[in-house]
Amino acid sequence: MSITKSPITKPLVVLPVYNEISSIKTVLDSILRQKPEIEVLVVDDSSPDGTSEEVKNHKEFGHKIHLLERPEKKGLGSAYKDGFQWALRKNYDACIEMDADLSHDPDDIPRLIEGLNSGADLAIGSRYLGGVRVLNWPLARLLLSTFAGLYTRVITGLPLSDPTSGFKAIRRQVLEKLDWGKFIADGYGFQIELHFFSWQLGCAIQELPIIFTERRDGQSKMSNKIALEAAIRVITLAMTRMLGRKK
Repeated sequence: MSITKSPITKPLVVLPVYNEISSIKTVLDSILRQKPEIEVLVVDDSSPDGTSEEVKNHKEFGHKIHLLERPEKKGLGSAYKDGFQWALRKNYDACIEMDADLSHDPDDIPRLIEGLNSGADLAIGSRYLGGVRVLNWPLARLLLSTFAGLYTRVITGLPLSDPTSGFKAIRRQVLEKLDWGKFIADGYGFQIELHFFSWQLGCAIQELPIIFTERRDGQSKMSNKIALEAAIRVITLAMTRMLGRKK
């Protein structure tokens, strides 16, 4: 896939949220401190704790902070897809994915954007590039995550140290060329789909080391159902790749 590598001048952080009232103001303030051109789209699935109202009360709401309210909880993948389409309609030239619970460090956003400016179509923050960089996870969670990465690499061939990472920057041309009808995962399997289909398009992918810190407030949204969905999706993606080779 050929992409014109223009400098990123209008980046948008897409921030899916659900019951993040305790951290949303802090993370928004931290994001906006990074670069003057950065804006944020909060995608809220009608959080009952009042997250949307907290967003609307921010002094930058309506200027650098925007809100996409959805009537019900539809899942992470759906939130990102809706956020990306909003960004394309508003002519942003890159989107940044990140969590709203401060597990991803906003200070790494400029490094991801620089990854795009240095030639990448997709710049991914990796927890495992050159070693393990995860704080405050129990051993069982760390083993599950590292096994999931190994499993994904072996089954699909995806050449990434952290194929399940949810912290990344993506050029708008990638978002325009992806076939969103192929995306079926609601949970963290969406991240694998995004990496896999971008790789299949021939995108230039760069991984950058980050430090991941377990969420400081609330509870993790990882569940057995989400993990199973991702595991099954890896197998179907591998089958897609094999069938493509036979054509």
